[in-house]
Amino acid sequence: FVPHLVPLNRGIISTCYATLRSSFKKENVFAFYKDFYEDAPFVQILSPGEFPHIKDVIYSNRCRIGIAINNDIRRIIVISSLDNLVKGASGQAVQNMNLMLGLDEKMGLL
Repeated sequence: FVPHLVPLNRGIISTCYATLRSSFKKENVFAFYKDFYEDAPFVQILSPGEFPHIKDVIYSNRCRIGIAINNDIRRIIVISSLDNLVKGASGQAVQNMNLMLGLDEKMGLL
């Protein structure tokens, strides 16, 4: 996990690395992420070769995720961006409260 430190007043970009099991194929990784987050209204999995920017998540409860795969060394690189003052704090609290109270997860956040 590598957080990127840049001179901004809000927003986080992080990069995470993992080694793929031999059973995973490159095309299956994108499908796995898409399927896993399909019902997550605030998570967007980007198309192959597309990567997140902080400007796209500022003042939102969204998290955007880009994925790169190096088949030669079976390495997956996951890059995410979110607004740490919304998704990372107050927005996440409201989202969790909504879920705990049985309300629409998006209430008060869109």
